[in-house]
Amino acid sequence: MEDPRTNDEACNNNEETEDTQINFDDKDSYLTTEVAPALIALHPFDQFVVVAVGSELRIFDLKKNCPVSLADESKEMLHKESIRAVCFSKNGKFLVSGGDDKLVKIWSSDTWQCLCTINSEKRVSAVAVSKDEEYVCFADKFGVVWIVDIAELAENQPIPSKKAVAMFGHYCSIITSLEFSPDGQFIVSADRDFKIRVTVFPKKPLNGVHEIQSFCLGHSEFVTCLTFVHNSEFPQGYLVSGSGDSTVCLWDITSGSLLSSSEVGKYVGTEDHQLPAAVTDICATPDGSLVAVAIQSLQGILMMSCDLSNKTLNILEVVSIQEEAFFPTSLKMSSENKLWMVLGASNLPGSNPGSFTRLKVTSDIKKGSCDDSIEAKGLKDDEIPGGEPLLEKLQGSVAIESSVISAVSDAVNVAMTNLLRKKHYPDDRRELRKKTRNDKKFKQRVGSD
Repeated sequence: MEDPRTNDEACNNNEETEDTQINFDDKDSYLTTEVAPALIALHPFDQFVVVAVGSELRIFDLKKNCPVSLADESKEMLHKESIRAVCFSKNGKFLVSGGDDKLVKIWSSDTWQCLCTINSEKRVSAVAVSKDEEYVCFADKFGVVWIVDIAELAENQPIPSKKAVAMFGHYCSIITSLEFSPDGQFIVSADRDFKIRVTVFPKKPLNGVHEIQSFCLGHSEFVTCLTFVHNSEFPQGYLVSGSGDSTVCLWDITSGSLLSSSEVGKYVGTEDHQLPAAVTDICATPDGSLVAVAIQSLQGILMMSCDLSNKTLNILEVVSIQEEAFFPTSLKMSSENKLWMVLGASNLPGSNPGSFTRLKVTSDIKKGSCDDSIEAKGLKDDEIPGGEPLLEKLQGSVAIESSVISAVSDAVNVAMTNLLRKKHYPDDRRELRKKTRNDKKFKQRVGSD
């Protein structure tokens, strides 16, 4: 089996790209570049929407209908490389971001100051905030989940830095997603090796997290995303996962039981694809009755219905997006059932990241008169909450050529596959890669000194 440290090393090497102009007619010129997809985060009370593109955090205040600037504009306070994870806390008090610069930053949504910066040993791949907003957890690409106590940030007074404590690990497998259960009793982590781990979150997690509740095993490829479906009758709810094996699964995390599994790859044309179309993101309506699914190369959103009483998840239909080559990769559902979607990428050679971001919003999503239908439509740019000022802030440009959108979609799809799907090498090449690992070279240098 391939050593995971070799992959992490390869990822670092891929970051060194030439500053050249993209030829959109020559896919090889940009598909070989490691890109970071644009991400979207929505305030739990719909006050702010945040788009992360590359190292930028773009924020818009939906209540005041104006863009937001970060309070401290010094470069030391901002991310220096691509942001890979961003989320609001449950009550919206904090925004947490982390990425390739090995930094986790905690921002106040009241002042938009950076309250604290945490240094990570490896690049950050996922972040989550506990239900009580007292702890931030983050995962790195070496498979370790870390925790930081943020209770003292309640007064919105900046703290220069805090030290993270390691909680548990996934044995050198990239962790792709972190989620707290709705009741706060568990933290769920998913990885590149198709595993989902459910861990009991203790009252004093800084002293160690030792109890595993269950493993949710059933996917055959990397797990890309997690979300919970719940409501007042089912406060703990059930877990929904998406994977590189083109399936969406419903789980009982207490027992680790697979309750329902749906093959969603059939909604994407497979003639030109040798590998299954990966699920790129999922999100659920506040009442847990509907789940939105983004899939590689699907120009639209697959909607699924969730029956919490019967513990079932069923495919309804695809809600098309009326824009050529728009394949959303990051989703968030508002409290009013508006679905926010973003497509974009950073690190494309010779590009301005602002030119490669596109935002779309649907109207209120709800079930139609028939149980197997959906009522929803994509909003035009002038119908989106915030209108043109929002698009100028979050996209960087209102008018974007379809060829650029198509190029970004292809680049993001290839980047996800290259990062998460394990490569298999012949025995002779595997041995050569092991001998040339950076950590081996370092040990040899230390031994000779």
